[in-house]
Amino acid sequence: QLQLVESGGGLVQPGGSLRLSCAASGFTLDEYTIGWFRQAPGKEREGVSCVRSSDGSTYYADSVKGRFTISRDNAKNTVYLQMNSLKPEDTAVYYCAAEPPIITVRAMCEAPGRYEFDYWGQGTQVTISS
Repeated sequence: QLQLVESGGGLVQPGGSLRLSCAASGFTLDEYTIGWFRQAPGKEREGVSCVRSSDGSTYYADSVKGRFTISRDNAKNTVYLQMNSLKPEDTAVYYCAAEPPIITVRAMCEAPGRYEFDYWGQGTQVTISS
């Protein structure tokens, strides 16, 4: 069974940190462009960060640059999103997605909200509140 599973969400205070994980089963993440997306209630899906192993490229939305870092552990077939200096506006459900690497990181992260990628996880809730 091919699937992505996110974990690591939770409730943290502003200024805190979280590390999200996106683990794949049934396929190898290293062979895909991987993206982290988020969706807050009443808002469109937003591309947060994307990575492509074939050329080492990464992409970050302006809203998270300098605060979030995407990385991967090929041995664990997992992609991470380290989130620091969290703000209330980071509150959302975070999803990871995988798409064949023909897609660039910019194209994936800037894809319209209705675009359906090949694989999606079920999401993990991130809440930033004091």
